[in-house]
Amino acid sequence: MRLQSQIIITIHFEETVAKLRQLALHGEQFVTIVREGSFLVEDVKSAIEKAYLASQGKTIIVLAADQFSEVVQNRLLKVIEEPPPNKEFILLFPSKAMVLPTIRSRLPITVISELASVSTLDLDMQSLDIRAVYDFVQTHARISAPKARELLEQIGTAAIATQRYDMDEKTLDMMRDAIKVLDRGSPPTFVLTGVLLKLLARKKR
Repeated sequence: MRLQSQIIITIHFEETVAKLRQLALHGEQFVTIVREGSFLVEDVKSAIEKAYLASQGKTIIVLAADQFSEVVQNRLLKVIEEPPPNKEFILLFPSKAMVLPTIRSRLPITVISELASVSTLDLDMQSLDIRAVYDFVQTHARISAPKARELLEQIGTAAIATQRYDMDEKTLDMMRDAIKVLDRGSPPTFVLTGVLLKLLARKKR
């Protein structure tokens, strides 16, 4: 790891922050905002204020949370695009699928670990077929939106782990859009079905 503006995909926030802190040189300031749950708009305001504080040396600003909403990421976009002099932004996400394309296109990504153990997913992504999709959706017919979001993240992680799917930028965008429409109130079973069928279409033969 290097102390430069980037995205780090990790589920171990505290450990990653500690390792980054050890890399800071004498005279460099190290600022962290780590949240369990969602990164708030108020946190964005605080991060931007800290970025514009005058400092003689380099300042590394590390932001981490289980969830970064689209609103939050869009508010961070400008300061990431045009950071003040000697300011580096390092964003810690638990899953690559959570990162908006606008953010992904502006910062390099380092993957350390992905969100959630795929062993908890009751779906074999290695041998996914239409019947498995149907059975899975029926099993989770009454699932809540928060649980469906968690399943979507696990499905994305499992799909990447199998290396059986074309997980390109278009597919990652599809996963992100699915989470977005889920947050807007779309029926969870409808969203899960759509994602699984689209992944099935991108399964390598």
